[in-house]
Amino acid sequence: MPQTRDLEFRNAAMDVTVAVLHHTEPPRLADAMHKMMGGMPDFFDGDATVLDLGELATIPEHIDWTGILSLFRRFCLRPVAVQNVPPALLEGVRQTNLAILPEGGLRNHPAPAPEPAAAPVQQQLPLTPPPSSGQPATTMIIDRPLRTGQQVYAKYGDIVLLCGSSSGAEIIADGCVHCYGPLRGRVLAGGAGNTNARIFTTNFGPEIVSIGGIYKTFEHGVPDSIAGKPVHVRLVTNESGQKLVIEPLRLN
Repeated sequence: MPQTRDLEFRNAAMDVTVAVLHHTEPPRLADAMHKMMGGMPDFFDGDATVLDLGELATIPEHIDWTGILSLFRRFCLRPVAVQNVPPALLEGVRQTNLAILPEGGLRNHPAPAPEPAAAPVQQQLPLTPPPSSGQPATTMIIDRPLRTGQQVYAKYGDIVLLCGSSSGAEIIADGCVHCYGPLRGRVLAGGAGNTNARIFTTNFGPEIVSIGGIYKTFEHGVPDSIAGKPVHVRLVTNESGQKLVIEPLRLN
């Protein structure tokens, strides 16, 4: 990279959240974010955010950027750039002062925590049902405690935590989450919309759990009936819609 004694440019990995917009109406996005975050406006912590317009259902003539940016900031997200912008929307994006990333942009999934000590070991493992993307399923095995502030993501597969996780950690799997120890922090299974995914733990105590985008928060603590106990979380569908069911896990 170019440099002088007074200035130099270095390549660096970007730690950002990518928000893929399927629609651009602020009220509709606000409703979706409220449901996803379980009513927790501080679910994120000022994360730098790239808005991805590559999967819009329709290309609008005009986007209310003021409303969208205000909405994301209200949920503690910090929009810094836009990617996969349709040509018809380029002029409007330029007026927002957001950076426009080159074609391809960033990957739209979070990266694992960078600490070498917590680097996971991956193994091939079949997933049922198989991912709709056609990509090979993998299992991510983490054999050290997942600490506060660390984030792991198992794309197309499961996560197995052998030593548990701390409050403030984030676990995301397109498949299931298995935890053989204290399960704390934010736990999201079925990250790619897999409603058959499940969460298993021998010691239940998270801040929030989610399967297939359906969330349940524990703002007032986990009920005594399941706190610290073996638990199985699954998603059920009935006449009133979808809801998370948290049941004792029978180990004997």
